[in-house]
Amino acid sequence: MILQISSGKGPVECRVAVGGIYRALKKEFSDIEMITAVKGEAEGAFSSIVFSSVQDLSRLEGTMQWICKSKYRPGHKRKNWFVDVSIIPEPEEISEKLTSDTVRIEKFHSGGPGGQNVNKVETGVRVRHIPTGIMVENTETRSQQDNRQNALRILKSRLYDIELQKRREKQAELEGQKKKIEWGSQIRSYVLHPYKLVKDVRTGYETADTQGVLDGDLNAFMKEYLMQN
Repeated sequence: MILQISSGKGPVECRVAVGGIYRALKKEFSDIEMITAVKGEAEGAFSSIVFSSVQDLSRLEGTMQWICKSKYRPGHKRKNWFVDVSIIPEPEEISEKLTSDTVRIEKFHSGGPGGQNVNKVETGVRVRHIPTGIMVENTETRSQQDNRQNALRILKSRLYDIELQKRREKQAELEGQKKKIEWGSQIRSYVLHPYKLVKDVRTGYETADTQGVLDGDLNAFMKEYLMQN
């Protein structure tokens, strides 16, 4: 699963929050690996972090509220900052679609140069993907097996392009439906000033151990979410 933490168009405090939330998740889920990151102007700040995990972290998707006193705004007592955690769709494995039910493979006599063997033996391979109607022919070599593999490779590439396009359209649709990163859309609040509190808005679970949560202790939040869902 691939996820992204983003500060949207928020100020430096939002970018600091992105880095803080990522570090907390990294401590809780040790298999998390950073894929790409766009650093912010402050130390430990990021406008965006894309990361992967073998675990199902879909329950993390939503807007996070970060309430604290900002060292960048000494005149303010505290403010609310918001960051977004979203799932990035991945293309399905194309190889799973290439089964005997979805692909028809035919052999034929290939023509052209290459000697008498080319015409006498059915070395040409024609692969048809039944659901889409895409057809690929290959006569590159004198080996039927090699031509078959080449045709399947080309077919996979074409199906992959189609799947990517579908995923791009799906992502665009999701982006259009996504709630704004603002007050009223958050799923979890981190209050660091003037008191300490982390609250999951969806389940109502809360704790005053903000440092423990930022150090990666999210077990109680996950347990409560799973019990209610």
